[in-house]
Amino acid sequence: MSLRIVLGAGPVGSAVALLLAERGDRVRLVTRSGSGPDHPLIERITTDATDVPALEKQTAGATALYQCAQPPYSRWSTQFPPLVRSAIEVAERTGALLASVGNLYGYGEFDGPVRETHPQRPNSTKGRLRAQLWTEASTAHEAGRIRAVEVRGSDYLGAGANSVAIAMVLNPVRNGKLALVPGDPDAPHSWTVTGDVAKTLVAAADDETAWGAVWHVPSAPPLSLRALADLTAAVAAAPSARVRRMPYPLLWAAGLLDSDARELCELRYQFERPFVLDSSAATVKFGITPTLTEVAVRATLAALPTR
Repeated sequence: MSLRIVLGAGPVGSAVALLLAERGDRVRLVTRSGSGPDHPLIERITTDATDVPALEKQTAGATALYQCAQPPYSRWSTQFPPLVRSAIEVAERTGALLASVGNLYGYGEFDGPVRETHPQRPNSTKGRLRAQLWTEASTAHEAGRIRAVEVRGSDYLGAGANSVAIAMVLNPVRNGKLALVPGDPDAPHSWTVTGDVAKTLVAAADDETAWGAVWHVPSAPPLSLRALADLTAAVAAAPSARVRRMPYPLLWAAGLLDSDARELCELRYQFERPFVLDSSAATVKFGITPTLTEVAVRATLAALPTR
């Protein structure tokens, strides 16, 4: 029975902790609030993960450190660097593998399905930050200071997830309301399920031949925002979906009042053109079959507050 450390109790971190515990590993789930799922093998720890000595104390003797925590969008620039750098330093001090959850922001704009070999050419503040932090981790891996691996997915679906699709498509459509979307409603877009992120992260951490690399989370075939809206309406037994492109001035104005809308402005390029993930390498490597989008939509809707 090995000890595993999980940072963050969001939908991915909680799923990782449960996967590990259910197979018999001891898990320390580290958050600032002490939250997380109940399980006899999960110990919920209230600790600031940016505090290197405190995190090192919790990680001593652990096989792996799973970095699943993510600050709110509006605090990325101030909170993400110390979080990831703390995890890197603790991995170096303790010898624990660092397994991190990333995303596609670091690639910037791309044509065609994006593979793990695509160069990082970020075109946004968040993308530059993501690219820099993975560069720091991978550089430490290449120097032999740590062992690291990262998995990356597209926008999330799944119980408890928080994403543009859920806020701007699933939620209004299930309530029979107009879905105002931040780009081309008919552009193909990949959606990644949080449970599949957890499975891929655990599999990548378990496989020594996967270390030192990035792996794309197995994801179902892409669906446009309009197709996702139609699927949501069918699953929710709601009226036919109505989808309209949100004019940029309206999105900008919304950003004056809402921090998430403000942060979305620089990421709307992802919805202006096809944004498709090639996850075939991880599908073959780890034998993970992506969750069907219909199943993911159903689970996402079931977990949303009733309105």
